Amino acid sequence: MDVLIHLFVGLHIIGIASLLGGFLTQMKAMGEGTARFTPAMLHGALTMLITGVALVGLNQADDQSVNNIKIGVKLALLVVILGLVYVKRDEERVDKGLFGLVGLLTTANVFIAVLWT
Repeated sequence: MDVLIHLFVGLHIIGIASLLGGFLTQMKAMGEGTARFTPAMLHGALTMLITGVALVGLNQADDQSVNNIKIGVKLALLVVILGLVYVKRDEERVDKGLFGLVGLLTTANVFIAVLWT
């Protein structure tokens, strides 16, 4: 079971990297007002959602404790991120504030995962 959990943790990190990496590569464009949500950002958010749900299930199946409040907060942030990226994915330009919000929420999600014990 540990190998499976570690596999999904790795996939979850790849999803985070895809979402945050897509944001970071668009920061210069954000300053110019031409930033857009890339397919990598959408796929990263979806990967995070699927692997996160799988991780909760695997940890509970392995009789490990799961902090449901932490998971709920992370899920709420991810649903907002996913909703914004999905709805605005076809637009040529995304408002600076909206684009920055996705980066902020993604970064907050990372710090919640690491710091909330």
